[in-house]
Amino acid sequence: MDPKLQRRFTLGLGRLQSSGAPQNDMAIASDESMDSGLRLMYSANEADLEAIQDLLDSGTTVNFKDIDGRTALHVAACQGRTDVVDLLLRRGAEIDVEDRWGSTPLADAIYYKNNDVIKLLETYGAKPAMAPMHVQNAREVPEYEIDPRELDFTQSVDITKGTFCIASWRGIQVAVKKLGEEFFIDEEKVKAFRDELALLQKIRHPNVVQFLGAVTQSTPMMIVTEYLPKGDFCAYLKKKGALKLTTAIKCALDIARGMSYLHEHKPEAIIHRDLEPSNILRDDSGHLKVADFGFSKLMKVAKTIKEDKSTSCQQTSWRYVAPEVFRNEEYDTKVDVFSFALILQEMIEGRPPFPKRPEVEVAKAYVANERPPFGATVKHYAYGLQQLIENAWDEKPSRRPTFREIILKLEEINKHLLRKRRWKTKALKYLHKFESILKLDHSISRSGSSHSTVR
Repeated sequence: MDPKLQRRFTLGLGRLQSSGAPQNDMAIASDESMDSGLRLMYSANEADLEAIQDLLDSGTTVNFKDIDGRTALHVAACQGRTDVVDLLLRRGAEIDVEDRWGSTPLADAIYYKNNDVIKLLETYGAKPAMAPMHVQNAREVPEYEIDPRELDFTQSVDITKGTFCIASWRGIQVAVKKLGEEFFIDEEKVKAFRDELALLQKIRHPNVVQFLGAVTQSTPMMIVTEYLPKGDFCAYLKKKGALKLTTAIKCALDIARGMSYLHEHKPEAIIHRDLEPSNILRDDSGHLKVADFGFSKLMKVAKTIKEDKSTSCQQTSWRYVAPEVFRNEEYDTKVDVFSFALILQEMIEGRPPFPKRPEVEVAKAYVANERPPFGATVKHYAYGLQQLIENAWDEKPSRRPTFREIILKLEEINKHLLRKRRWKTKALKYLHKFESILKLDHSISRSGSSHSTVR
């Protein structure tokens, strides 16, 4: 070995370990007598392209394995060295080689979230990681399993939250969400997702987006739901502004019925915890359906929930979240009632809660028991609607009504509005009839006058 090369390797090797290995100190001492294969791995770790070239040119095998079965490609994938990965692959590195823990370079790149390396390895044909829900026995495949070959993405279009897209399946358009690489390395997420799918297949309600199936036996894993071409309620509200009271009540009833179904699910309630206009979709007839109650966050199934995490971890909008969630306290179904109150008021006011404030400041305002002001005229909050909203966003969750109680109140308000509309219709009908009689009398009168003149 060229002495010039030997002088390069005087430090420890490896800062990151295999994604499949137990936690341990993997630093390896390096000195003048280091084997050329280990020197190659060290150079990959340090992204020393010149040394890698020299070693390979001098006869060092690009597929050298250490005692754990790891190669320079494993090391480069862990470290996110895209240029090193590219060089090693061009020099013939085995792409799907497994170490002693069964981890491949692609699995390591996924584990350390090195997205550029992931894309590069996939470009060179790296096999995707085995789906975490894969079963060996065909009889254990879930009933909701969809063969990914049935999903046609040739005319796919991205929709809503980026990871959702439109695909064709068995002659209809469907919404498909592909799960990101980070999903495969979190056992807790996999377990919760498995439980979620078990529930999703049981959910059937006209005001809840229909789950159609999932891809769990291969990657990428996917969730398939019905596709609603009218888009989400957030876009609708931005376009329409303040809604007519009758329209607002109709929309509120759709949401409340869907949420009541979820909350009364047996044996335990399904808490949405992220109810906001962007998670409510419109069908062809304009009816609303609750969506995304377990996709962007794992579904919560319990009487009360306590999330042990910082509020800084929140990945969705704070603008519609109940104060007890922001305070990281135990909560129940009433968090959805709080969110509903804000959405209902937004329909009447024509603007989201505290639109000029940053989201975190809005959440702090809720904690301080501040609520969005009522700016619309009194007639827009007729028949106790304002009181319903105020009850639903009450500071104490126990004082907030259930969705079953909300539905009863909304139906009562709707009856008042329908009765008022019928009386108005009747009054207009009589008015038009009276005007017709007056016109007829006037016509007869003019006709009689003309006859008199002729004589």
